[in-house]
Amino acid sequence: MRLPFFTRSPFHDRLDGLGTWLAPLGLRLLMAWEYLESGLEKWRGVNWFENVQAYFPLPLRWLPAGFNWQAATWLELVGGACLLLGIATRATAALLIGLTVVATAAVHWPAHWDSLAGLAQGYVISDQGQGNFKLPLLFVAMLLPLLLQGAGRLSVDACLARAPRGHADALAWGGLALATAWPLGWLLPAPALALAVLGATLLGVAVWQRRHGTVRSLC
Repeated sequence: MRLPFFTRSPFHDRLDGLGTWLAPLGLRLLMAWEYLESGLEKWRGVNWFENVQAYFPLPLRWLPAGFNWQAATWLELVGGACLLLGIATRATAALLIGLTVVATAAVHWPAHWDSLAGLAQGYVISDQGQGNFKLPLLFVAMLLPLLLQGAGRLSVDACLARAPRGHADALAWGGLALATAWPLGWLLPAPALALAVLGATLLGVAVWQRRHGTVRSLC
């Protein structure tokens, strides 16, 4: 017996068609609001980065607090505007993910934890002394689809060029793993090291496939 909700149908095709227009748009509008609001708050406020400069991951802690403040302010303002209009969306999402991970390491991550149960106490919105990384983690999760799939059809990006259809081969997965391992290392060094090893292995597989003419998509 074929179940209608689990088989391909014209209904699913129409949902997919609507999704290319509306699904990324919702994420873009929400994230644009959040980062523009945060950037405006910094622009109008007083630099408090000096209080947390020692917790910034290297090499950012070596930079002046004033420089980091201005960089964060303008990245949030310009990045929020780019998300709103859908301009350079993938690059913008990548930069904002990096900014959010830095903010998590400096402000939202638990200062001391010795177990996963202790770390899980920081998965909250309000600060109870154990960190409060729930909100930035949600931001990263919402930015990831924009990084991987772009701004959608209601965007400046879509007006400027039609993106070619991609494929997820070993080179793509390996590059993503290595790119993810670096910021993850600021928070969870051991999983980041494992991810870096996996990424390097996949890149090695990609090189071998290209030399032997067997490049193919992994999914």
